[in-house]
Amino acid sequence: MDIIKFNDWQKIDLRVGEIKEVEDHPDADKLFIIKVDMGEKVIQIVAGVKGYYTKEELVGKKIIVFTNLEPKEIRGIKGEGMLLAATNEDKVVIISPEKDIKNGSRIS
Repeated sequence: MDIIKFNDWQKIDLRVGEIKEVEDHPDADKLFIIKVDMGEKVIQIVAGVKGYYTKEELVGKKIIVFTNLEPKEIRGIKGEGMLLAATNEDKVVIISPEKDIKNGSRIS
């Protein structure tokens, strides 16, 4: 990966959100449609975590969200951000804050 300047890092808006609702994507076996409470509003994320988490495991979970990513349609469903996760060959782990913190809190 390329080295980025500090000013580029400052352009990224990462915030804490809480998953409120999870639905199966109607046109994709590995995708969930996730509603995330970001404090001031609820956004929708489309995430490929279906084989790694159940809906029940996700609802109520605090996550880190890349909020100023350009919205994108994924298989016909609009995504308004991206959750952060660590991955390797056979595992996906969603990144969560260590302690409880208010929804919408900025990661810096």
